[in-house]
Amino acid sequence: MATKIRLKRIGRRNSPFYRMVTMDSRKRRDGAAIEQLGWYNPIDTNHSYDLNEDRILYWLKEGALPTKAVKKIMRRSGLSYRWHLMQQGKDDSEIEKEMKKWDLERENVLKNRAEKIALSKEKKREAKENGEQDAGIEKIAKNESDADITNVDNHEDGISNKSDADSASEEE
Repeated sequence: MATKIRLKRIGRRNSPFYRMVTMDSRKRRDGAAIEQLGWYNPIDTNHSYDLNEDRILYWLKEGALPTKAVKKIMRRSGLSYRWHLMQQGKDDSEIEKEMKKWDLERENVLKNRAEKIALSKEKKREAKENGEQDAGIEKIAKNESDADITNVDNHEDGISNKSDADSASEEE
């Protein structure tokens, strides 16, 4: 039997909620599952998933294939890296050591990402404040320069109104 680790949708309309399950690959998305391995909530950003890592690793050893969405969740939780280390044949102490390094690196990445987001929000806020003031000044300056350009164009041609234009064309 070809088994897959995939998401089974539960939850109401416009409020998706998924269970991570192991099931036969020939079954429908919401069909009968072999085993429930966790859940995923795409709406809640703070606590968006919970996985039974031991059972997921068991099913991966048995040959179950994760879908793309499940791989993404596994990558975010570090389970994908753990599985990679297990496939390389590393023992448990080496795996735990590498996972601690991964956790520290993950914390740094999340901290840097939060700092970048805060800086970009601050820059946008400053640009918006400065942009509104500058936009008003630029708008006034643009209107004045447009009026000056039209006046200069008319004076260079020597035409100040329509009657002068008619008389200039008659003279030629």
